[in-house]
Amino acid sequence: MLDTHRLRLLREFAERGTIAATAAALGYTPSAVSQQLAALEREAGAVLLDRTARAAELTDAGRRLAEHAERILALIEAAEADLSSAGPTGRVTVTAFPTAAVAFGPALVRRVRAHPGLTLLLRETQREEGLRLVRTGEVDVALVADWSGRLTSAGGAGGTGSVLQFYRLIRDPLVLMLPRGHPAADPARDVDLDKLRDEPWLAAPAGEPSRQAVDRLLASTGGMPPAPWEFEGLSTILSLVAHGIGIAALPRLTLAAGDRRVTVRELPGTPPARDVYAVARASSVRRPSVAVMLAALDAAAGRLGR
Repeated sequence: MLDTHRLRLLREFAERGTIAATAAALGYTPSAVSQQLAALEREAGAVLLDRTARAAELTDAGRRLAEHAERILALIEAAEADLSSAGPTGRVTVTAFPTAAVAFGPALVRRVRAHPGLTLLLRETQREEGLRLVRTGEVDVALVADWSGRLTSAGGAGGTGSVLQFYRLIRDPLVLMLPRGHPAADPARDVDLDKLRDEPWLAAPAGEPSRQAVDRLLASTGGMPPAPWEFEGLSTILSLVAHGIGIAALPRLTLAAGDRRVTVRELPGTPPARDVYAVARASSVRRPSVAVMLAALDAAAGRLGR
């Protein structure tokens, strides 16, 4: 019996061409990928990879099985969609980065409640892990953020041909968040980042995507203050701003956490922004349970201000 998880690994190897690239795309170690493909060879009773000291490539048998794998995995998805033709049923699994989980979670729950046969598992993951779980079939839909604008372009992190389908939900720019009563919270005054340079800035740790965006924003003022207060979690930073601890530039979607004790000001010029995508396997988007989730996310994005 051929293991479908290993067939997915073989399909990914056929697309990417190397053990290392396959491992990087799926979040495994090269050793783990090699071991799984070796196990698939034992299951298939055929040599699938021609291995040398430096590389590996598909044999004729490997290429034939990779072609079969593409069809097999698509047929599995089609069978699931056919069996669910009466309506969405079963468990649908969604992963999201923390801000998106808070912002889109209520819409997903409301949609699930409208379908008694459907249940939801919402997990929190970051982008690469979410994409990996969708590729391997462990997750149905992933909500991912992209600050680069290259996620869906050729050669970008999401460049996986026909395997993944990307749905852009919302453009989420940085906005300035201030404690109520802060002088810069006055809407009659223009936001001047130079004058805020010496304020107590709260930010994500260096290297985090949102921190990199804030660093670009403040580059014209001389950059982030030498010793900003750093915190994991944008919702934590929002709460600290509400308590008057400092100021921050955060993605607007962070406000979905519901803390109304802050004043929000638009930043001058064109501030950095991230795109939020829903991602699903192209072969699964016709399944009623997946289609219902994608529709709920699209509707929620409209309400959040696409």
